[in-house]
Amino acid sequence: MSANERATRAVREILQSPGNDVCADCGAPDPGWGSCSLGVFICLACSGIHRNIPDISKVKSLSLSRWEDHEVQFMAENGNELMKSKYEATVPVYYYKPTHKDCQVLREQWIRAKYERKEFCEPGKSFTYEEGSRDGMLMKRGRDNGQFLSRRFVLSEREGTLKYFTKYDAKEPKAVIKVDTINATLQPEKIGNPNGMQITYLKDYSTRNIFVYHESGKEIVDWLNSIRAVQLHYLKVAFPGATDAELVPKLSRNFLKEGYMEKTGPRAICLTTSRLTVDLFAFAANGGLQEALVHSGPPATDVLQRSSGRLRQRGGVLGEQGPRLQRLPRPARWHPLQRRLAARHHHKNARALLPVHLRDGERPARLAETLRRGVMSAQMSPQEYTMEALFKHRH
Repeated sequence: MSANERATRAVREILQSPGNDVCADCGAPDPGWGSCSLGVFICLACSGIHRNIPDISKVKSLSLSRWEDHEVQFMAENGNELMKSKYEATVPVYYYKPTHKDCQVLREQWIRAKYERKEFCEPGKSFTYEEGSRDGMLMKRGRDNGQFLSRRFVLSEREGTLKYFTKYDAKEPKAVIKVDTINATLQPEKIGNPNGMQITYLKDYSTRNIFVYHESGKEIVDWLNSIRAVQLHYLKVAFPGATDAELVPKLSRNFLKEGYMEKTGPRAICLTTSRLTVDLFAFAANGGLQEALVHSGPPATDVLQRSSGRLRQRGGVLGEQGPRLQRLPRPARWHPLQRRLAARHHHKNARALLPVHLRDGERPARLAETLRRGVMSAQMSPQEYTMEALFKHRH
């Protein structure tokens, strides 16, 4: 057996030690490379990053490279677990540690922070992420034309907000985002830049996105970890009895799955009413033609309600009282349609205002009962169940 074969076999035996069976930087299984100057075993992807810092790390293949005896001895004396205790001694709990599934810029800045800048070796060292505020310029994609323009972003731990301004000297921010609604992730492929970041947040019960990037990979990763640091501070104030292990999973994290799927649109007329409505049919007399009206306004709009068998007045609209029909003023948002079931209410136990035309001599009460039975007996669609859940959530 040659000396090189003996060295290769020895390295393979060292690889079986606890902690050496995964990449020291991203956790990928079965590492096939090693840094003979740092004493760690790494995967193929991370080995490419180590090659970019040749003054710090010297990379060799475990099966193809020639290993010297002193290099094998160095790997045996160190290994992933020992080097992790040295180079990751003071990593903040909020700091995002990338995995093998994360993008290149996250893994590169993690490796450079550990071995090149040695940010986590000295206890008590202050981090730029913990300064309580961050102010800088990022390239933000426009909503209409998709063009990236320089915008000023300000992160404040005291206010618990992330603001962005259209101009650096602008007095009022374009948007104020609460940090507890933010989810920031690196999305280079979606944004078309290797340092692209997607900031997702909630506004008025709707999900919004901001797409930004910076020319410096370190700068964009520092922004990510600064947001996570402010979020952790906010959660500690909101939940003083919670531990770090309970709070860290609530910080910004990558989506489990994101993509596009085709979905059906809303119905031709989406019937929306105010909270806890029990609506019945309303009929109007208009030039000898009796017609029912459908209301398609916002949830806050007043509608007719049924109370003890009567339609009572709400918002100045007169309904049916007893057997008589009274003329209903026609709001601008009410539209007559052909006799058919054009819309249904979001709840099966409620009544709906339905669009119909009455033929000459047809009794409104009989038609109303026929339509009511049709609405109440029909099965709700998935879209209507979704609308029901939305109304319950908002009200």
